[in-house]
Amino acid sequence: MRDMRQAFGATVSDLVERDERVAVVLAEISTSYFERAMAMYPDRVVDVGIMEQTMVGVAAGFAMEGFHPIAHSLSPFMAERPYEQLKLDFGYQGLGGTFVGVGGSYDYASAGGTHHAPADAGVMLGIPGMEVLIPGHGDEMSGLLWSTYANGRPTYIRASVVTNARAHQTEPGRIEVIRRGSGGTVLAFGPMLDRTVVAVEGLDVTVAYATSLRPFDAAGLASIVADGSLLVTVEPFYEGTAAAVVTAALPDRSIRYVSIGVPRASIHSYGGPEDLDVDVGLDAAGIGRRIRGLRSIH
Repeated sequence: MRDMRQAFGATVSDLVERDERVAVVLAEISTSYFERAMAMYPDRVVDVGIMEQTMVGVAAGFAMEGFHPIAHSLSPFMAERPYEQLKLDFGYQGLGGTFVGVGGSYDYASAGGTHHAPADAGVMLGIPGMEVLIPGHGDEMSGLLWSTYANGRPTYIRASVVTNARAHQTEPGRIEVIRRGSGGTVLAFGPMLDRTVVAVEGLDVTVAYATSLRPFDAAGLASIVADGSLLVTVEPFYEGTAAAVVTAALPDRSIRYVSIGVPRASIHSYGGPEDLDVDVGLDAAGIGRRIRGLRSIH
């Protein structure tokens, strides 16, 4: 199984060869995946060095010249450090481009707090028109890239090190029902799906899967959340990031809503992503404790 970063590199390299309007702008990160493309298309595959604001500015220049730019770095350096450029160069000007961040929320926590990015999805949602996609598998990463790279809209794709065991049929703005129950609905985003399924084993709940925050499948969510029922979201970023999206999808429903995600506090732990998942309660056991502790769950 390819990890998301490998899937990103292979897919974008393929896009460069197939579509002469694709331009790739890197900031030192993941350049090994593009050595062949850089050699063959040096005018369209550019490494600007460790200058993320410049990376976004160069991508905007490509977009203004009719290209489909794809920019990439680690999540804190893709979503947060060049936020002003993303907001103005792409959001304000209405340019299309793809921005792929890898490593959120704390996949590279061994490098310290500079490499944490649990706020990235929320930050990107703050840019009007910015699409936010959260694949849970390398094949989903590839599919989402193919379906959005030339859509003329700014799109943030959030890759992660930890993935689900298998890919699902995904498209932007579509929720998939994994199983049905009568005791509430649990909506898992991206790489949270597998651990969520384990966490709710034995509970009579509906489990649904989403790889997209914007666009969002409002109709799909409304079809599985009954008036007066419980809705739990399991999010790989700051808890509550999806709150505005999911509640806006249910304007005529009275629901009890609970968000499970990365706590909104600075994380000072070091280690791999699985270690930090345990620390913050986002492993299967931690998610299970949170859900089983809710009233009306059975």
